[in-house]
Amino acid sequence: MIWKYVLILGSVFFISFTNPRDTVPRMNRTSLLPQDSVLTWIREGQNSMYSHEKRADFLSKAYIVAEADTPDSLKTKYFSQLSLAYQQLPDSLLFRETNKKTLQLARETKDSVVQAEANWDLAIFYRSIAIPDSAYYHYGEALKLYSALKNDFNTARMLYNMAVVQADVKDYTGSEITTIRAIELLKPLDKYRQLYNCYNNLGVITKELKEYDRAIGYFDMALDYLSKLDEENTLNYQILNNIGTVYQEQGLHKEAVPYFQKVVESDNLLAEDISLYALALNNLAYSKLQLAEYTNLPDFFERAIGIQDSLRDVVGISRSYYSLAEYYLSQGDTSKAMTQAQMAKAYSEQSSNNKRLLQTLRLMARLEPQNALKHTQRYMVLNDSLMQEERKARNKFARIRFETDEFIAENEILTREKQLWAGIAVGLLLLGLAIYVIVDQRTKNQKLRFQQQQQASNQEIFNLMLSQKKKVEEGKKMEQKRISEELHDGVLGKMLGARMLLTGLNKKADEEAITQRARAISALQEVEGEVRSISHELSHAAYQKIHNFIHSIEDLLKSLRETTNIAHNFSYDDTIDWDGLTGDIKINLYRMVQETLQNSVKHAQCKNVSIDFAKEKNDLLITIADDGQGFSTKRSKKGIGMRNIASRIEKLGGSWDITSVKGEGTTVLFRIPIKKPTAFESNNGQQELEKVKTA
Repeated sequence: MIWKYVLILGSVFFISFTNPRDTVPRMNRTSLLPQDSVLTWIREGQNSMYSHEKRADFLSKAYIVAEADTPDSLKTKYFSQLSLAYQQLPDSLLFRETNKKTLQLARETKDSVVQAEANWDLAIFYRSIAIPDSAYYHYGEALKLYSALKNDFNTARMLYNMAVVQADVKDYTGSEITTIRAIELLKPLDKYRQLYNCYNNLGVITKELKEYDRAIGYFDMALDYLSKLDEENTLNYQILNNIGTVYQEQGLHKEAVPYFQKVVESDNLLAEDISLYALALNNLAYSKLQLAEYTNLPDFFERAIGIQDSLRDVVGISRSYYSLAEYYLSQGDTSKAMTQAQMAKAYSEQSSNNKRLLQTLRLMARLEPQNALKHTQRYMVLNDSLMQEERKARNKFARIRFETDEFIAENEILTREKQLWAGIAVGLLLLGLAIYVIVDQRTKNQKLRFQQQQQASNQEIFNLMLSQKKKVEEGKKMEQKRISEELHDGVLGKMLGARMLLTGLNKKADEEAITQRARAISALQEVEGEVRSISHELSHAAYQKIHNFIHSIEDLLKSLRETTNIAHNFSYDDTIDWDGLTGDIKINLYRMVQETLQNSVKHAQCKNVSIDFAKEKNDLLITIADDGQGFSTKRSKKGIGMRNIASRIEKLGGSWDITSVKGEGTTVLFRIPIKKPTAFESNNGQQELEKVKTA
């Protein structure tokens, strides 16, 4: 019986405050299970539209099938649902049986979630039958499991429920600390409904500690979180009623009345929360009583009692009878006042509402002076007993809290150890990977150095071959020049002499001689003209500059025009010995021009391209411009083509620049320093360019 008295201290919060507790066991767990007959029967057993007997029959069928040859993992889920259903029925005997079975199966299958839920259900059950220490213990067990699972939301909900049980036994400071721990977990999750509950509970606690300003502040914060909920509810009226009771506790009844009136005058409260309406109506009438506004007060109290009686709200009824007793006392009718006080006492004892019982005993001592000693003695005995039980409960809570915190601390240490070992394993893995990468990279570097050396040797041989080819070409040109000179100076001279001789013989008068000489002279003149023409052509070929590198660029542009229909304009400085450039410059320049033209084709969508090869001091200036769509050079991401160009220009010791405006085309400028060829470098590099073009 003592524990029943202890728990109902929490009924204080039902009298002047609405219940702030988060006692809804869980979300619907059936969504996690397959849809079968067992779950169907359980759902039917949870349907409050059916009678108690019909619901019990459905749950009995589910129990029989679940108990049969069902795999343990599935059986665990079934009994977890059955436990919840029997709690809601309610059937305490079958609830305890199924809950015990659920815990046993959950431990065997190592299902931590179901273990936590079963402890949660059991805590609610113990609180409902006024055993707060057992309720607190099982909330703590659920807290350990949710904490180990890193489920911050349900961990916070367990802390909140533990804080409410602490408040039940007047452990207000402990309740405040536990509630704040819950708030710290809930805030990052934006769980506004639970944050409302926590701040409402803080308001209740600080009101009992007579810290009224803080209580008002906490209730305001609860309203703030309530405003963030996207749902229709009457919770704002609960807060208004709570704020009114804060003023009522201070004796500021004039300030309290407007809050109670707002609740009573709401349009939908009678339909949605008639219990809150009756509570606020009683509070309003009580404050009006203290302000000596007696009009219709008995009707208010009687109406509140009628509603509470229909709801079987014995806690509310005891308060209403107590208020009505005070009203008759104020009117000097001690007989009626005593009758109402006795009703208040009876309902307080029935509901184990010890605070109201103590208040009623004090009032009865005033109403019956002849029995004042008896009422006072009972008051003192009850008060002392309650204080001792509350002290014991708080000590038990402290031990349970210590064990819970110790368990959580051990879990955190284990978690850190796991993280440490995981970190060491990852570190070793990364070290092994790093060693592998280093060895592999060294192998690749050695292979690359060998390839570079081989390439350098090939380049040297290639340049030597090109140099030899140039010498052959120069020998040909010299021979052409020599033949030209021989033809001009030798053959033509002799033929000129013959022509002059024949011209002298032409003075003979006979007709036949004249005809023959004319023919001979004509033939010699023809030979003379032909030899002169050959000589001129050979001489022109010997002295004319033929740029094979320029021809390669022109071939590239010709291919571009044939494949893309893009018009081009190519200009170059004819005074520059383009074939005299080093093979390295010619090969890389050809590739850069080729890549730039490909970019114009693929990305610029241009119609015209202009290329200009020029010289400025000791630098070559290569300009390539198109009339394409352009791009933003700041935001542009460099592709592999542009990176290749950058690499090639860097090898040549030059620089490059891109100028582009959206809608106005793009211009690329290469600046390449001219290098003098070494003994092994070619003056044209045409063979390599031919390979490039056919690649």
